[in-house]
Amino acid sequence: MKKRAVALCSLAALTGAAVPAAVLPPAASAAPSPRTAQTAPAAPPAWKKCATKAHPSLQCASLEVPLDHRLPAGERITLALSRVPHTAQAFQGPLLVNPGGPGGSGLTMAGTVAKALPKEVAAQYDIIGFDPRGVGRSEPALNCRPGHSTPVRPASVPDTPALERANLDRARAFARACAAKYAAVLPFIDTVSTARDMDAIRAALGAPRLSYLGYSYGTYLGAVYGKLHPHRVRRMALDSVVDPTRVWYAANLRQNQAFDARHKAFMAWIARHDSAYGLGKDPAKVEAQWYAMRRALAERPAGGKVGAAELEDTFLPGGYTNRYWPHLAAAFAAYANGEDTAPLLKAYETFGASGTSGENTYSVYAAVQCRDAQWPRDWRTWREDHARVHATAPFATWNNAWYNAPCAFWPTHRLSPPDVSNSALGPVLLFQSTGDPATPYDGAVTMHRKLRGSRLVVERGGGNHGVTLRGNACLDRHLAAYLATGEAPSGSGEADAECAAPPDPKPSRARQGTSGRGALSVPWSTMGA
Repeated sequence: MKKRAVALCSLAALTGAAVPAAVLPPAASAAPSPRTAQTAPAAPPAWKKCATKAHPSLQCASLEVPLDHRLPAGERITLALSRVPHTAQAFQGPLLVNPGGPGGSGLTMAGTVAKALPKEVAAQYDIIGFDPRGVGRSEPALNCRPGHSTPVRPASVPDTPALERANLDRARAFARACAAKYAAVLPFIDTVSTARDMDAIRAALGAPRLSYLGYSYGTYLGAVYGKLHPHRVRRMALDSVVDPTRVWYAANLRQNQAFDARHKAFMAWIARHDSAYGLGKDPAKVEAQWYAMRRALAERPAGGKVGAAELEDTFLPGGYTNRYWPHLAAAFAAYANGEDTAPLLKAYETFGASGTSGENTYSVYAAVQCRDAQWPRDWRTWREDHARVHATAPFATWNNAWYNAPCAFWPTHRLSPPDVSNSALGPVLLFQSTGDPATPYDGAVTMHRKLRGSRLVVERGGGNHGVTLRGNACLDRHLAAYLATGEAPSGSGEADAECAAPPDPKPSRARQGTSGRGALSVPWSTMGA
């Protein structure tokens, strides 16, 4: 849904692990030209050490691939790769990993997956991370319009014609900037091209088949790869599954409803912990105070930086993981109970602000989604659809609309998404929480039906996005067994196996005093993001 989807799907973001930029291949300039055509087949990656304290075995390399896979001797671009090599005698080949997005960097993910899996399982694979085309340290790396999200943006909800015009002007400007800077590249930033890059990685590694672990958008990328190259897939695990029949306009409308439900669950959690936050015991009244805060910030942004749109950006991560609820709730309470903006500003810097990497993420997100599928060209369709959804789901509907609005003006020809239906794959293992707002549960059921013989493991009662390798031992046992032996559960119902969701978090610390007014101390130093 947002750049937060990438950050929060990434294991690196949740564990705090990262690869220092100094040990990775040099970053691309803002708008380099693709390199001259090369006709020779790609050589095996030249792996070099780029170890960190957390990941002492990490290696890095780069790989040239065709910009247009239909012209293999044509212009080339470069993919940045990372690897944690296998150490076991029983070698099972490469395991490619992808954190989602589109636009998510996968370089750090090789190390974090290797660390999170049981040692005896990780040791059997070369775990391969990569920055997809356009992303991060791959070249060229997109940044269409630096400063596009600099605060304070116009309020998302278009209560006046002036607000609607201001947001539409931003969307048009972003699309025009992309067209001006990357006219030669944008027609080749799409899911099918990225899936073909994955096969180029496989070939360069000298592997007849690959295994794959993908999160969020990475589940759709995996399904497309499986459609293109079914006999080159050894094992495939997909966590937090995209509905392949809603790519991408309909998927965003569905997300808006699901995020609103998750936001209500968060408000109910705050109400259950009134002793900590002092916002009342009635979830509806707590939610009303949140919307009052949004209206107030639209009139007077906190610190001249957090307006209504930035507030939405800040609280969206609470939909992806309830790990952030205590910190977001404390910032909310500090503002609502005492008009203390300092915790809210800190929360925005932690969760919502967009730096250079976020600008790259958003540029690739827009390039892929706008190219991948058909989007309405008539803005009246957007206005009517989003007004209808906003009437019952007001939390993030318009914020999400403006995030995707450049697709109404995108300069490239639109593709038709492939039908990922597949009966040629081995058992693909799907993981899904029932309350996930970014990739709602019904999408996983659809993918389960599309991939014949796939197995669905459900985290019943959970609402987080990206659920494996996050501490749920039941889910992780299924993933580890599958990667180790190919063993997958086989049930008789809609789900092949179910795991209980972990309990919701507890407040970080109790409210001080009895009045409930004044700032709450938030342990920001404990945050992994």
